[in-house]
Amino acid sequence: MIDVSTPSVARMYDYLIDGTDNYPSDRAACAELLKLAPSTRELARINRAFLVRAVRYLARDAGILRFLDHGSGLPTRPNVHEVARQTHPQARVVYIDNDPLVLAHGRVMLEEDLRTTTVIEADFRDTDGIFAAREVRSLTQDGQPVAALFVSVLHCIPDDDDPWRLVKNVARRLPSGSYMVISQLASDDRALREEVTGFMQRITGGKWGRVRSTDEVRALFDGLELVEHTEPVEVSTWRPDTDIFPRQQTQEWIEFGGVARVP
Repeated sequence: MIDVSTPSVARMYDYLIDGTDNYPSDRAACAELLKLAPSTRELARINRAFLVRAVRYLARDAGILRFLDHGSGLPTRPNVHEVARQTHPQARVVYIDNDPLVLAHGRVMLEEDLRTTTVIEADFRDTDGIFAAREVRSLTQDGQPVAALFVSVLHCIPDDDDPWRLVKNVARRLPSGSYMVISQLASDDRALREEVTGFMQRITGGKWGRVRSTDEVRALFDGLELVEHTEPVEVSTWRPDTDIFPRQQTQEWIEFGGVARVP
């Protein structure tokens, strides 16, 4: 059963990037969020563009053919498998989510392509369960590198569930030479962090984590080898497509992250 009366983070994101799989509760929540942080729509679009650039880089420049997308969200073209296959038609992708609407749409989208791309139902915090799944074992068991994606999802995890440990646990299970793509909502304005966090926790019925400081996001990359930059960055600056690429104009909060190699 899909609860359309309570806003969903996935559906709010879908609305912010001009998708159609959202409901009045999601749109109303976004209207309130935009009052708190006016750059939120711009931020969502910039983050989506970062995901596309990161996957393209990994497929084209790093030779990655396997992708594990944690908290994949509603399908939005181009999807991860579509970007990867522009370079490698044989690229394989496993999408992970536990939102009923995401699962329904993802399975419809992939119903003719289940041999190399699939959606599994799981809470992306359940690393043991995910890596025990047949679809994920098939990506990792022969030692070939895999890209694990955590794009704009770790702020959905409260501190009690330790996103830093989650990232380390996933990296530890990946073959050497794999990659991690990580971005997270961040602000160094404590008052804004608390205000937006409180709002999101309230409207989602507690199904959210918090906005974190840039130092806290940097710690997600501990033990990994950052690519292109020596530090995580505001993601519109990560390998921009052109010199006049869209940049985030306001800075009350940002998507902060990067791409890193697993030693």
